[in-house]
Amino acid sequence: MQTLEAPAQAQPATLREITDLPGPPGIPVLGTLHKVRPAIIHRQLEGWSREYGPFYRLKLAKRNLLVVSDHEVIATMLRDRPDGFRRSDRLEHIGAEMGLEPGVFGSEGEAWRRQRRMVMAGFDPAHVKAYFPSMARVVRRLEGRWRKAAESAAVIDLQADLMRYTVDTIAGLAFGAEVNTLESGEDVIQQHLDRIFPALFRRILAPFAYWRFVKLPADRALDRSILEVKSAIAGFISAARERLAADPARRAAPPNLLEAMIVASDMPDSGLTDREVAGNVMTMLLAGEDTTANTLAWMIYLLNLHPEALAKARAEVLSHAPDAAAFTHEQMGRLDYLEACAHETMRLKPVAPFNSLVALRDTVAGDVRVPKGTPIFCLLRHDSVDERFVPEAAQFRPERWLADGGPAAAANSAKRISMPFGAGPRVCPGRYLAMLEIKMAMAMLLGRFEIAQVTTPDGGEARETMAFTMYPDGLSMRLALR
Repeated sequence: MQTLEAPAQAQPATLREITDLPGPPGIPVLGTLHKVRPAIIHRQLEGWSREYGPFYRLKLAKRNLLVVSDHEVIATMLRDRPDGFRRSDRLEHIGAEMGLEPGVFGSEGEAWRRQRRMVMAGFDPAHVKAYFPSMARVVRRLEGRWRKAAESAAVIDLQADLMRYTVDTIAGLAFGAEVNTLESGEDVIQQHLDRIFPALFRRILAPFAYWRFVKLPADRALDRSILEVKSAIAGFISAARERLAADPARRAAPPNLLEAMIVASDMPDSGLTDREVAGNVMTMLLAGEDTTANTLAWMIYLLNLHPEALAKARAEVLSHAPDAAAFTHEQMGRLDYLEACAHETMRLKPVAPFNSLVALRDTVAGDVRVPKGTPIFCLLRHDSVDERFVPEAAQFRPERWLADGGPAAAANSAKRISMPFGAGPRVCPGRYLAMLEIKMAMAMLLGRFEIAQVTTPDGGEARETMAFTMYPDGLSMRLALR
């Protein structure tokens, strides 16, 4: 990615205290809590950073939070996990209260290290390549669904269809389960999953835990959804154990991630429990659905707004992967421009525009003293859309990712400013899988269809909405057959 380097800064002679930093004014007792709007909190945080600088104070009730938008400082903190920083403890506490088992996403310390090794092994590039035939079957189902819509000129609920696609993909390759929401017309598990992440996000930011005292209809629906998903997960695990018992050879070479986790947990002194296996199944379903589906929705929206980039992406697909019925892993590897479009989408519209951390020891961020226990908001998008660091930062220019060894090399550069998958030891383990899912779905779309229309509910610009991940609110699409 082409960038402008920030000028080197000398070590500050004195350190600032968080209480001395500027920040949005508050009121007694609440601080700035009354100003926070969960659905647009990422925009609010970015706006305050433009006003108060790369380090500012946010007072939420009695707590002083440090907000950081300097990408170099953020990258340093992300690399100092899990020893120097951890995720917000509210994620762990609220998740446990909801009945969610901790997987690799929500675990910390030694529990995270133990699970990370297991999960990373299943998501390395070699294993992802082995999942390709299963992924190709799901892409063909999505093609069939969209073909019917094109033939009848029906409006496609873009977000809903992409969620079906990602749920079917992750269930098939990670769990060996044939969940077919694309063709069956049933989307029960998807509907239940769609309630969990937004509810978790709302409760993490809620000023008062009302649900502990009174259950609203939405809270009761959430409880039912969590029970249904946990029941489905128990079914996945039970079926996987039955396959392993019926065919002992599978233990030597588990064909999917779930069976690999069960084999690992059954090893003497593994330290892994069925609870951790179930937690990681939940993590795969939740994280694998939202993040990839939302990125695909944003990518389709942005390409539709930029016909020249769309034409280049389609020409590349027709040259290297023209037949969705015969996709190969090698063909996907040749789609450099399409991958560049994905990276440019994630720069402009990252599904995680900010991250929250807690300092585990006294430390320093830039020129700010950070005491142990300090909560920190890291604004991951801020600098990647700033003209000081990225030329023509507001423009959708996939070409910026094609220098210096191609899009993959640019995305993994140590100097990268855009960090959609995080950075450091806790970088997203599913990033290779997500990129392959994105390229396969987009290659199918561009090779088989013309995008007749992508619209928002009000006909204007797509609205960014936060609900744990950031998604375009209410996109619909019409397709025509090529």
